[in-house]
Amino acid sequence: MALSVEERERFLAEPHIGALSVVERPERGPLTVPIWYQYTPGGELWVNTPAGSRKARAIDATGRFSLTVQRTEPTVRYVSVEGPVVRTAPGSHERSWEMTARYLPPEKVADFVEYERTQLGEHVVIYMRPEHWLSADFGPT
Repeated sequence: MALSVEERERFLAEPHIGALSVVERPERGPLTVPIWYQYTPGGELWVNTPAGSRKARAIDATGRFSLTVQRTEPTVRYVSVEGPVVRTAPGSHERSWEMTARYLPPEKVADFVEYERTQLGEHVVIYMRPEHWLSADFGPT
């Protein structure tokens, strides 16, 4: 059963691990990688990734990407969005902190943000406007 607009946006706003997909080369299937993401219902979806990563280069080249999130409990549910990149921005301490706090316990945020800064290098924030949606919940109605 497809989710309503409100249900799918609310589900996407939850802190799931996303599977980001982007066409990297025409002769191959899309590059698909797990990623943290941020979304507010009705707004843009954004990811924070190393500036020179394969996914960042592929997104820059194609100008769009897809993201799928799912759960298996209490019912099997998924939401998939695809759309154009609307802007990019240099990564920042604030964006890194926001994203990390979404996924990690409070006592681990500062250490991870420092690790990201010192070990993973410069980041870029990529904003996407969800244009195409797929969703389903396979639980009882």
